[in-house]
Amino acid sequence: MPNRSQIQARAAMMRVRFEAAGAQVVDPPLLQSAETLLDLYGEDIRARAYVTSDALRGEQMLRPDFTLPVVQMHMSEGAEPARYTYSGEVFRRQEHDPDRSNEYIQVGYEVFDRDDPSGADAEVFSLFALQLRGLPLRAATGDIGILTAAVLGLRTTDRRKAALMRHLWRPRRFRALLDRFAGRRAEDEGRDTLLDGKDPLNVDAPMIGKRRASEIEARIEALREDRDTPPISDNELAGLETLLNVRETMPFALEQLRDVAVDLPQITPALDRLEERVASLQARGVDVERLDFEAAYGRTSMEYYDGFVFGFYAEGRPDLPPIATGGRYDALTRQLGNGAEIPAVGGVLRPDLMLEIEEAAQ
Repeated sequence: MPNRSQIQARAAMMRVRFEAAGAQVVDPPLLQSAETLLDLYGEDIRARAYVTSDALRGEQMLRPDFTLPVVQMHMSEGAEPARYTYSGEVFRRQEHDPDRSNEYIQVGYEVFDRDDPSGADAEVFSLFALQLRGLPLRAATGDIGILTAAVLGLRTTDRRKAALMRHLWRPRRFRALLDRFAGRRAEDEGRDTLLDGKDPLNVDAPMIGKRRASEIEARIEALREDRDTPPISDNELAGLETLLNVRETMPFALEQLRDVAVDLPQITPALDRLEERVASLQARGVDVERLDFEAAYGRTSMEYYDGFVFGFYAEGRPDLPPIATGGRYDALTRQLGNGAEIPAVGGVLRPDLMLEIEEAAQ
């Protein structure tokens, strides 16, 4: 196993390569505001982060990743365009897998540039591929923006679309909602019977719990409105199901997705961006004919990405987490920018895992 000195030396070498590509070195603090992280991720972040408190600064978390503080820094004081690199420890609780590290070093590269988003996507991916050259890894890519466009363009209510978007990162819940909104769930009949009956609040019993009567009434009214909404059409549902199952090399995936756009025309602008990205990757020497594209890639582990996503995996070591991951997070700059926003893309690499794979190959 590589020791700490070896890992730090590899991280420094990788950071120098990113500097040569035009990146400025940044070093965000280890302690991050818990309020900001909770606003972004919700209470789920507590299961993954180490939390502490300070009488003056309030609740804080040991840095779970670099992207959030880098975005905050850029949105408050960064110039345009900008490229940043960094290396340092991140901390993740591992309550279910004691063999995985709870502290490890990440090296990252982030690009903030509004002139050529597709070119920036290709720049980040190709630089990561160069850093990982020679290792037996499989690259996977996807695009969260295509699925997002498909959902937001459905011919259904805003309430239903918001529910689907909220659970985009939870495939089982997303699937259950789709089945319900398409009228495929028999158990909803019991709920509909309840909604047709007498006023559920007109009972001789005390109110127990934190919800007020007005909140309960609003929820019941929302359920009644949803019950009376026509189901999502079979064509749209079939298009979504086909989209989620697309897994091909980039050119063939694009071809299949163009066919899906017949039923889901709202994804066409996202497919045009994918086509531009393919051309930009080719211009940087990436062999897109052998590059995998999975339309559902990134849905379970890349919550702040909203466009291009990618990862590099050791196929011979399924026990290892991704060696590198990244993607586009335009919406995150909007959330943290106090009204400002800028297209942004970046990613992180694990030098410890790279060295482990190299040692195993010797």
